[in-house]
Amino acid sequence: MGDIEDLVKKGQSLMDDGKFDDALGFFEQALLLNQNDPDLWNNKGIALRSLGRYEESMFCFNKSLEIEPRDKNAS
Repeated sequence: MGDIEDLVKKGQSLMDDGKFDDALGFFEQALLLNQNDPDLWNNKGIALRSLGRYEESMFCFNKSLEIEPRDKNAS
């Protein structure tokens, strides 16, 4: 699972730097490895929302909540 963690860390670091488009790519790669992680969907949603892609971000947030309805990190 180290690969996913590395991808997420890189994505979050890029988001901290305001590079949302680059971060999105890392979150998408992580999701290819694990589609059932609500935090990955949430991260992707945050990146999309930051890019102004609201419809796509809502899909990701809903997917996160669908996987784990009580996910405290879901936006």
